[in-house]
Amino acid sequence: MPTEKREAVTWLREQRKLPVSRACKAVGMSSSSWYRTPLDQSSRDAPIVDRLNEVINRHGRWGFWKCFYWLRQHGATWNHKRVWRVYKAMGLNLPRRTKKRLPARVKEPLDAPPHPNAHWSMDFMHDTLYHGKRFRTLNILDEGVREALAIEVDTSLPAERVIRVLEQLKDSRPLPRQIRVDNGPELISSKLVAWCEQHQINLHHIQPGKPTQNAYIERFNRTYRREVLDAHLFGSLEEVREITHHWMTSYNEERPHESLGNLPPAVFRQQQTQPRKNLLSSKHSIFQMSH
Repeated sequence: MPTEKREAVTWLREQRKLPVSRACKAVGMSSSSWYRTPLDQSSRDAPIVDRLNEVINRHGRWGFWKCFYWLRQHGATWNHKRVWRVYKAMGLNLPRRTKKRLPARVKEPLDAPPHPNAHWSMDFMHDTLYHGKRFRTLNILDEGVREALAIEVDTSLPAERVIRVLEQLKDSRPLPRQIRVDNGPELISSKLVAWCEQHQINLHHIQPGKPTQNAYIERFNRTYRREVLDAHLFGSLEEVREITHHWMTSYNEERPHESLGNLPPAVFRQQQTQPRKNLLSSKHSIFQMSH
């Protein structure tokens, strides 16, 4: 029996001196309910609350009927109407938002072998066109030689688009052993994880809130922001792509890089691969002479 009606009847009897029958009729309550001893509903429903908490802690995404039949399978005999009343009173019929749990991220030293196509890193950036339309960029960097491999520009860059850019890079160069990324939704996508596993690439996720663990791409992003995104007013995505393409060519082939001995990344990459080519050619010559 609702407590409010019982309190209303009590007030009418004490303040207005009405008999029980008239007071009950005024609030829409039967006289027999008034004389019946009220039950402690919370203590009666405590076992149901405990069992519902048990199933929700195990299976936080289950709805009412899955919870109800789970209770039945584990010996509960309450009917669905009573369980539903308690279920609603606990607020379980409302949408439940649970925090997405990331796997444990392990901190690794920020090292990159000084030769190409060993370690890459990826990250996203945001900016706005002159008329207010937002766009994103996907930046991919070869950490070993500091070479900008790709800057993809568009309003939306889901995981499928990331995979497409990597497939395009695969056609022109070997894929790396590792790609360092943060924990953005596109970069923890099961599709990207599956693609990396298929190509035997270690997709290394940095620890959440630790951008310094991806410092190579963060340093590149700062340069790209200062020299391109903050230096121009863009009217269209085509303009962003064109300016970015020219800047990336200059960055790779002309711009001196302090950590590379003030050499452009393309020149440094050529120096790192040239000895290997010479060694292979000399081995080939020795093999021909021996035969």
